[in-house]
Amino acid sequence: MSRQKINKLLIGTNNEGKLREIKNLLPKYIKIRSTSEFNLKSPRETGKTFKENSLIKSRYFSRKSNLICLADDSGLEIDILKKRPGIYSARWGGKNSDFKIAIKKVYRELYKKDKNWKNKKIKARFVCALSISNPKKKIICIQSKVEGHISNKPKGNNGFGYDPIFIPFKKKLTFGEMKPSLKYRIDHRSKAFKKIKKFL
Repeated sequence: MSRQKINKLLIGTNNEGKLREIKNLLPKYIKIRSTSEFNLKSPRETGKTFKENSLIKSRYFSRKSNLICLADDSGLEIDILKKRPGIYSARWGGKNSDFKIAIKKVYRELYKKDKNWKNKKIKARFVCALSISNPKKKIICIQSKVEGHISNKPKGNNGFGYDPIFIPFKKKLTFGEMKPSLKYRIDHRSKAFKKIKKFL
């Protein structure tokens, strides 16, 4: 399977921001299908790691659609919070995965740990696990990350999720402030795609 070009691919997500980013990273010859076309709800993410949850999604959506599926599981790890929210990154935003709520929770948790946190560089990273499955088996699953720190207030309206509060290492702008073309060159998802490209 890995030697054959994939020319049709279901993107296993119901997150519009994530779907948009993945589309922009994929080769143009691939015809992209979305879960909304099949009216598919997301499966319960019962894994304990990003890779496990990515595979749960790619296998589930692949079986339901009978297509090869690429799925992503990604999130923000903050060292001082014992790597939370981690695999629960979306769930910190409540039932509707509202990241404005999630960001407020991050700040509340940081204040609980250290009331002076805004004057420090709070180490964090974005992690992305990508997997590709066909209806019968997984094809590949890989993981990448980008290191950085937490901004002391949300900045920028680009991207999605926690992008407005994450400043990558050696940069001054949050992902939310960066032009998509710059973010796509350095973020966790693009690093993962570089590893997985030979399977596409």
